[in-house]
Amino acid sequence: MQAYLGIDLGSVSTNFLVLGPNSAVLAHHCLRTQGDPITAIKAGLTQLKKQLAPGVIICGAGSTGSGRHLAGVMIGADTVKNEITAHGIAAAHEIPAVQTVLEIGGQDSKIIILRQGMVTDFAMNTVCAAGTGSFLDRQAERLGLSIEHFGQLALESKNPVRIAGRCAVFAESDMIHKQQLGHSMEDISRGLCQALVRNYLNNVAKGKEILAPILFQGGVAANRGIKQAFEEALEQEVIVPKHHAVMGALGAALLAKQTVSRKKKSSFRGFEVSHWNFKVRTKHCNGCSNTCEVVKITAKGQILACWGDRCGRWSADPLVNRLNA
Repeated sequence: MQAYLGIDLGSVSTNFLVLGPNSAVLAHHCLRTQGDPITAIKAGLTQLKKQLAPGVIICGAGSTGSGRHLAGVMIGADTVKNEITAHGIAAAHEIPAVQTVLEIGGQDSKIIILRQGMVTDFAMNTVCAAGTGSFLDRQAERLGLSIEHFGQLALESKNPVRIAGRCAVFAESDMIHKQQLGHSMEDISRGLCQALVRNYLNNVAKGKEILAPILFQGGVAANRGIKQAFEEALEQEVIVPKHHAVMGALGAALLAKQTVSRKKKSSFRGFEVSHWNFKVRTKHCNGCSNTCEVVKITAKGQILACWGDRCGRWSADPLVNRLNA
């Protein structure tokens, strides 16, 4: 059975997905990156292989996310694409008529505008934590709630409180103040969901034409309170796809399938890379005034790749071990 692997390596989570015949999802796996992306990729590949039935052959692989270049080098990816492209491709695959993608992850959030299946505009927020999943995680923990219970409580609210959501620090202070005034957990939970959505719409989505169908992707899409808050603010239905948490990996797998169909041969190294000993070394290049910090990754006694240089002196010829000079 021919299949395609997609990996979305982010700062908070690393997501894996295997796409089989007729674009069926054969397996997927999510785990925390925990500041060690190499270990996360190796562990994820090990778990993914256990989920696959005998006879499944990976015919192509793709990577995306903030750590896509590292993931691509490790697995021998056939395509390495940014998150906007991957999420846009996945959304159009799920709903061909989609026109807006709302995506909220652990450390960033983004909006993607599509028209006739093509990405025409996008925006990202990587600065303020008040518009991300980690903000909700922290506040749910402060309230003594699991993130799943947090979303359910928000749906039960009858009189949500208004919480300042433009800054994570102010939002937390305001939430504590509302607790001290005696507001219920339900009303505070819903108020926090509404604050995050206001922050998103006033910053990330500012000036964007949000048209239906609207897809809500990313790990935060599992929070029913956030979904409800988006629908109330936009006065439109917001669709959460089945594999909302791994849409980046889905897009990477779809892109890998497209790439391999053109070049006819995959460079995927196989699941055995989960047993390789990858080493990363950095060096400041003194070749010019830029003083670039060059990164070299090696395994099995070979240089797999170099990057970080502006001129291409190292990255253009990664197989020459000049960094040891």
